[in-house]
Amino acid sequence: MPQPGGPGGNVGNIVVMARVGAPHGVRGDVKLRPLSSDPATLLEARHWWIRRRTIDAAWQRCRLHGARRHGDQMIAQIDDAVTREAAATLRGAEIGVDRADLPPPGAGEWYRHDLVGMAVVTREGVTLGTVRGFAESSAHPLLDVAGDGGVDRLIPWVPEFVVAVDPMARRIDVDWQPDY
Repeated sequence: MPQPGGPGGNVGNIVVMARVGAPHGVRGDVKLRPLSSDPATLLEARHWWIRRRTIDAAWQRCRLHGARRHGDQMIAQIDDAVTREAAATLRGAEIGVDRADLPPPGAGEWYRHDLVGMAVVTREGVTLGTVRGFAESSAHPLLDVAGDGGVDRLIPWVPEFVVAVDPMARRIDVDWQPDY
């Protein structure tokens, strides 16, 4: 089975693009919650990868039997889930694509995966920590910051708080106070 990044590739090249939700119908379809601003990118990817929600889960190539947009979600039939019960076992899994299959981000855009590990710094130059990932909320994504000194933060990923992203310096400047 092919590995992410091509032969001998690195699973670190997998970019999470969606999360599996509830079953949809009785034939094994599942709802997917896209984690990108353009869900069509996932539909256009050559291969999908799945990481199930278990302690020792590893990325595995999916067998995709079909996928389509459904409002702000997607409906897909993946792996050998041909019943509602089988589809339910996929709930909570992550769906990813190989970084090489993604188009380059546009100006002022970033893949969340690329922001992980960046320093998060206030306007005053105080380092709050490093990006651990993103958390979802009903309003907007939240920047999950592993704080220096054990103080973790969730910072709304909105222009009012995210001032600048400098990929070359691996730094995100925020309008956020250390005591928030």
